[in-house]
Amino acid sequence: MGVLPKIKGMNIHQLSVSYDERQDRLLLRLNTQAGQEFRFWLTRRMATRLLPAMDQSIVRLEASQPGMAAADAPTQHMLTELKRNAFLQTADFSTPYSAEPQQLPLGDEPFLITDAHLTLQANGSLQIIFQKKMAGATPSCQLTLQVTLVHGMIHLIRQCMANADWGLVAQSTEHRSEDAPETPLKAQVYKH
Repeated sequence: MGVLPKIKGMNIHQLSVSYDERQDRLLLRLNTQAGQEFRFWLTRRMATRLLPAMDQSIVRLEASQPGMAAADAPTQHMLTELKRNAFLQTADFSTPYSAEPQQLPLGDEPFLITDAHLTLQANGSLQIIFQKKMAGATPSCQLTLQVTLVHGMIHLIRQCMANADWGLVAQSTEHRSEDAPETPLKAQVYKH
C-alpha cells in the first residue's frame, strides 16, 4: 500500500466542503499551518457510508472524555448532541477558506476516496485512513483529528449533502437550528 502524507489535527488550519455539480461529488479540502492543501473527492456513495461511521465514532469519542460517560446509548447520543451544539455555537464558519496553497502533497487533482477506515485513538482523537483502490496499488492518506475537527467535518459534510440534491432524507432538526438560514451551494469552511 502506498502511504501518502499523515495529517495531524493540530496542524490543520481550515476545513472546507463544497459540492461540485459537474462532478456530482463533494470536495473536501484541508489546509495546514504549513501552507499545504489536501483535496479529497467524496462520492455520494462514500459520503453516505462515511457520515454514519463518523457519527458513531464521535459518540464513542465523546463518551471517552472525562465526565461525558452515560449509562445508556440514548443518553450518550443526547450528550454528544449537546457537545455538538455547543461546538457549533463557538466554531468559526465565517472566515473565508484560504485557497492559495503553497504545496499540494496529493497533487493537483483531488484524491478519490474509495475506502475509509476509522480508528479511535487512546489520546481521544479519531484516525481516518482514506484509500484510493486502483489496479496494482492502493495509495492512502492518514488524518488524525481531535474531537472538534470531527464535529466540524461532520457538520460541513452534512450541510453539503443536504444541498447536493441527491434525494437523501433531509437533515434531522437536531442537526439544524430553526433560525439558521438555508445554506447556499458554496464552500462551507471551518477554521480550527
